[in-house]
Amino acid sequence: MFELMGRYWHTIRWLKPVQLYGRLWFRLRRANPSIAAPPPIRDHRQSTWICCARNPSLVGAARLRLLGNERDVTSSADWNRADWERLWLYNAHYFDDLVADGAAGRRVWHEALIARWIAENPPSVGAGWEPYPISLRLVNWIKWVWLQDRIDPRVAHSMAIQTRALSQRIEHHLLGNHLWANAKALVFAGTFFAGVEAEVWKRHGLALIARELDEQILNDGGHFERSPMYHAIVLEDLLDLVQLAAQYPTLVSSDTHAHWRAVATRMLAWLRAMSHPDGGIAFFNDAAHDIAPSCNALRQYANAIGVATATETAADGVLIDSGFARFTNASAVLLADVGSVGPSYLPGHAHAGTLSFELSVNGFRVLVNSGISTYAASGERLRQRGTAAHNTVLVNSDNSSEVWGSFRVARRARVHEVRTTWSGEATELSASHDGYKQRGHGVVHHRAWRLAAQSLSVTDTLSGAFSTAEARFHFAPGQRLAYEIAGGSAHIESGTWHPRFGESVPNSVLVVRFTQPSCRVTFAWD
Repeated sequence: MFELMGRYWHTIRWLKPVQLYGRLWFRLRRANPSIAAPPPIRDHRQSTWICCARNPSLVGAARLRLLGNERDVTSSADWNRADWERLWLYNAHYFDDLVADGAAGRRVWHEALIARWIAENPPSVGAGWEPYPISLRLVNWIKWVWLQDRIDPRVAHSMAIQTRALSQRIEHHLLGNHLWANAKALVFAGTFFAGVEAEVWKRHGLALIARELDEQILNDGGHFERSPMYHAIVLEDLLDLVQLAAQYPTLVSSDTHAHWRAVATRMLAWLRAMSHPDGGIAFFNDAAHDIAPSCNALRQYANAIGVATATETAADGVLIDSGFARFTNASAVLLADVGSVGPSYLPGHAHAGTLSFELSVNGFRVLVNSGISTYAASGERLRQRGTAAHNTVLVNSDNSSEVWGSFRVARRARVHEVRTTWSGEATELSASHDGYKQRGHGVVHHRAWRLAAQSLSVTDTLSGAFSTAEARFHFAPGQRLAYEIAGGSAHIESGTWHPRFGESVPNSVLVVRFTQPSCRVTFAWD
């Protein structure tokens, strides 16, 4: 009982007041949107809308491939089936395929599915009327209409009702990427439509964008939730806003437009730094492939709409504000987590992976964090968020931060003493965290990496008494490195890697049990 009370206290104590009273307000507040005729549609766009590359998800007239699962949405009940994962249903309501690669060839399917959605999802009923799905769907429908350059009056009417519903239930209690998506949708809807009602939507959205952009994007260009996947999602959103401002020159001031472009350029540089040579993101916190566009796709999109992208390779060093580090040599790329789990009041996408790292050698991922395959409240979700699923140290079989539920963190690790040293032969990075001290184990974990031409040494030192400790190193499927160990004993375990939602790939895990307070593992390659 006391343990549970303590967990709740250490979770709630960080929250902003709006997250507490806002949750109650949101539960009690049911949207009751007007079904009056929509505002008039605005014209005077400057050019055809440009889309960021995206894989198709509609593989049949009513068959969707989402999160690794294909399902047929053939009846009204299928939009809200209780036996289908909630996240899959949300994605079905997003209508991402409207702006995916080759969408023009699926126009007939799209028209039929949109008509069905309107008929089978009455206002304020079901998952599709929650604010986040509304936000993503509105933007996709608006882009689709612009690409078609024509509009069915029933679709325009539905979009107006959806925007009215969204405006009544902005997700202030969730903040972060949810609130950002709400704001973007209000800006798009307020620009798509004209008149007094649309102007209110637009002004509300722009005010939120102005506030949240400064809050959510850190000085080093990283998104404050410390997930490369969500960073890429928000970056695409910002690039969309940049393009929208170019399409409608009176939308924002030239100074605001320039500011958006500058922030987007910073975010592109950060994402490039946090990507492997294969072009995919590193798996820190909630991160997986194929949810957000890749770094290359976002760079191409940015270039297409005139946003500057750096031509040189990503710079080595520590991304101080977001708490990650990137170091490279001729054969290897090292990416390390040397920062906090996320904003103190918003760690929902955080993992207990402090001081974990990933390593690519000769262009291939070799050491990887385990990724994420589900958001469902389950033991598997907890396992994937846990310390043992990351390339770091597990003390007394406990997590370095107290992750629980699907999106909660109570006591969490704090990082100290981040230092770097460069020499002619190697690069060294070191940092400490007190997560196990916060958890009541009285142990501080200090880790030092030494990246040389053909080797990586990882030295872990634990100050304080402990019963058991083990460093875990997850190999990418089919990969292995030679290694030497000092201060520990090792064995290989079977594990799983989760590069995409709904996907589990067998891999091998090197488990090094400490026999001394300090343990060093040296990996070598040709």
